[in-house]
Amino acid sequence: MTRANGSARLTARSAARLAAVQALYQLEMEEPPLAALLDEFHMHRLGAEIEDDQYHDADVAFFDDVVRGVASRRDEIDGVLTRRLADGWSVARLDRTMLQILRAGAYELIARADIGVGTVIGEYLDVAHAFFDARETKFVNGLLDAVAKDVRGA
Repeated sequence: MTRANGSARLTARSAARLAAVQALYQLEMEEPPLAALLDEFHMHRLGAEIEDDQYHDADVAFFDDVVRGVASRRDEIDGVLTRRLADGWSVARLDRTMLQILRAGAYELIARADIGVGTVIGEYLDVAHAFFDARETKFVNGLLDAVAKDVRGA
C-alpha cells in the first residue's frame, strides 16, 4: 500500500467513525430499523454533499461494522462503560452524543483487536472535538483508556 493509499484509508476510516456516531445517535433517538438506517447512510450521507458541506468518502464496511457491532452488543458495551463511570453515574445520565462516542470507541476496543488502543482513543477524541469542548474530550480520553485496560489489559 502506498502512502497516499494508506492516508486515504485512514481518512475513510475517520469519516466512517464520525458517521457511525451520527448513525448511532439516530438509532438511539428514533429507533429506525437498522437495515433502513444503514441504507439511508449508504445512499444519502456517506461521501455526500449536504448543505454545501462535502463529506469525505467513508469506509462503508468499517462503518457498518461499528454500527452493527454497537447495536448488537449494546448491553455488553454499556456494562463495560458503567463499570468505569464514577459512583452515582450511569449511561442513562450521559449526553446522548457523548454516549454514542463512548459506545463506538468501546466497541472497537472490545471487538477490533486489529486496531491499536492509541488509534481508537485518538480517533474518538477527534470525533469528540467535533461536538464538545476540551473538558468533555478529556472525559472521553479517560473513560476509553480505562475501558482499554479492562478489555485489552493495555
